[in-house]
Amino acid sequence: MTTTALAPTASHELLALLGRTPLARVTAPLPHPHPGFWAKLEGLGAGGMKARAAVAMLLGARERGELVPGAPVVESTSGTLGIGLAFAGQALGHPVVLVCDDELEPAMRQLLRAHGARLEIVDHPAPHGGWQAARIRRLRELLAALPGAYWPDQYNNPDNVAGYASLAAELAVQLDHLDILVCSVGTGGHSAGIIGPLRRHWPALRLIGVDATGSTIFGQPARARLMRGLGSSIHPRNVAYHAFDEVHWVGPAESVHACRRLARTSFVSGGWSTGAVALVAAWAARVHPGAVVATVFPDGPHRYLGSVFDDAFTAAHGIDPDRAATRPVEIPHPRAAEAAGWARCTTVIDPLEGTP
Repeated sequence: MTTTALAPTASHELLALLGRTPLARVTAPLPHPHPGFWAKLEGLGAGGMKARAAVAMLLGARERGELVPGAPVVESTSGTLGIGLAFAGQALGHPVVLVCDDELEPAMRQLLRAHGARLEIVDHPAPHGGWQAARIRRLRELLAALPGAYWPDQYNNPDNVAGYASLAAELAVQLDHLDILVCSVGTGGHSAGIIGPLRRHWPALRLIGVDATGSTIFGQPARARLMRGLGSSIHPRNVAYHAFDEVHWVGPAESVHACRRLARTSFVSGGWSTGAVALVAAWAARVHPGAVVATVFPDGPHRYLGSVFDDAFTAAHGIDPDRAATRPVEIPHPRAAEAAGWARCTTVIDPLEGTP
């Protein structure tokens, strides 16, 4: 198919719904008791956390003349940015074409289509680079076929980072003080976008990155990954490696256990990224008594009812939440050992440079 839907009429009033999400205090044992941490509930914002980045990327492209009014926007996504782009497309008047893959949940496919996005589904991963590389290959074909189409390139677009300035500003108002910030890392956008402004506010602020096992972002070998929304098979250049004080890798069992515990005891919960950062934030609050710890829950639980919260799914994928690690394995360097489950490393490298 080489055509796309007509451009929607811009609904600029939607932009007033962007951000301004609540902050929740979480004290659920994850898995051990801890003093508590703060969680920014981005899943309660219109379009989710990545709507902030999506709007910023499209506005930036329009200001530079790279995106003309009504032109299609084409992007690769595992789902979350797709919702944000659907929001931005409606708000700014652009049809949205999303390149996804066979592992995208049926409910998310329906939701994206309900919001007016056109989906292009790739049916097998690339030999090198996995699903992401396969999606990018199809994306380039679409760019050649759709006149005037714009690719935001979320992995390398500085406007992705800039879009989270509003998130940093909200945290600075909602918190009197902050010692430790815990962020999941996928494109690297939200961690890079909020740590700079927050360190200007609190210069001693520590940043802990949370990656998925099997992700190459922080120098681990690439492996097939079940968890979506964090981690990567490529090396996004938006990742602010120099800003991280340490990194944790979290596996599916740990994330599922945390998500389910959150849902049962704190009501607020989410998917893979939320479970992973909640686990690490609780750990940070426990091992740093007196520290004020905060994290970002990127979305809510609804997308994950057929995966994270489904016993049949977890059993089919060999995930036993009751056997999840209760503390991280310490490794001295990202290339010293492969993280099979929850692991922690205080040496942070850019894999393309190989130095801390």
